[in-house]
Amino acid sequence: MDTLISVDVSTAPSKLDVIHNRWHPDVPIVSWVKPGDEFRVECIDWTGGQIANDDDAKDVKIVDLTKVHYLSGPIGVHGAEPGDLLVVEILDVGVLPKSQWGFTGIFAKENGGGFLTEHYPDARKACWNFSGIYANSRHIPGVEFAGIMHPGLIGCLPSKELLDTWNKREKALFDTNPERVPALCALPHAETAHMGRMKPDAAKAAAMEGARTVPPREHGGNCDIKNLTKGSKVYFPVYVKGGGLSMGDIHFSQGDGEITFCGAIEMAGYLDLRVSIIKEGVAKYGIKNPLFQSSPLEPKYSSYLIFEGISVDEAGKQYYLDVHVAYRMACLNAIEYLEKFGFTGAQAYAILGTAPVEGRISGIVDIPNACATLAIPTEIFNFDIKPSAAGPKRGFPAGADLAVVK
Repeated sequence: MDTLISVDVSTAPSKLDVIHNRWHPDVPIVSWVKPGDEFRVECIDWTGGQIANDDDAKDVKIVDLTKVHYLSGPIGVHGAEPGDLLVVEILDVGVLPKSQWGFTGIFAKENGGGFLTEHYPDARKACWNFSGIYANSRHIPGVEFAGIMHPGLIGCLPSKELLDTWNKREKALFDTNPERVPALCALPHAETAHMGRMKPDAAKAAAMEGARTVPPREHGGNCDIKNLTKGSKVYFPVYVKGGGLSMGDIHFSQGDGEITFCGAIEMAGYLDLRVSIIKEGVAKYGIKNPLFQSSPLEPKYSSYLIFEGISVDEAGKQYYLDVHVAYRMACLNAIEYLEKFGFTGAQAYAILGTAPVEGRISGIVDIPNACATLAIPTEIFNFDIKPSAAGPKRGFPAGADLAVVK
């Protein structure tokens, strides 16, 4: 497999012209391929090396989120035009030889937060060792699982019209509560924009409106779909000539929802890809957002504990069919359960963000309560977590926990 884009994890991201950290239609294509071509793309971790493999969460507390995500690309595909579908087959996903470890962060509430930030407002970190297809952590004993490696972020460049739409609607949302912590959305931030190979004068202007990479949007982007692993296929709407395919934020493993925000096992890695085009595919299939075809490969677990949550929050307030509340309550129910076996709340929170847990909207018609579920594979633990008459028993020595700020 020829390497189309290579990266050096020891080099500052701002020095690498084959990556960028904003979405803008004028980010220059760094390499062109033909339909049917197969190639490898290397990616640095999403923070650009801001997180270290140590036992201090200070780097998670102060990480500069205006710099992320760092994406490899854009890649142009000859013949791709606006209105086409760019078909991207993920042939393989792997770890870079010089960076064989990963990390999970619980971000401080004032710096990004997470799904359960009101319960876990302080910065925490877990570092992970890779043992072949398995991940284990000195910060979370008693747990090991097979990863579903995947790109957390992949998508095509937006058109100018689509970029303007994003900025207008997100600014309107931000303005409804501009003092909120965490912020309602991440607006353009020119000071830390890295526009790839764009010339300095053009880059300065584009940085003022370049869309941040934080959320998923119509073009794909930061969708964090854990099953988007090797053997899967994605159909992306094309908005600019060539498509402008970019990718990054490689995950070794992730639970549905990536609930701690930096909830996956983040890593530097590579993607092996094959591309093709469906001419005028957007109109032919009525595509507004990308769709993907799942892989035949994924970890096989046969036993799950499934936790329910309904749209009644921690204080007992009733919400009408609110699946966000319901999923949060399912997660909190699972955390409280795991604490009975000796895990701290932070450890349990990190497990839900990193292990291949399955999240579902299980009921959305039975007023007033939506029901969401969270399924945890029991085989990822090296002891029995199923309920029994004997009651819960700790399955590992006390003492370990996620790294805190020192």
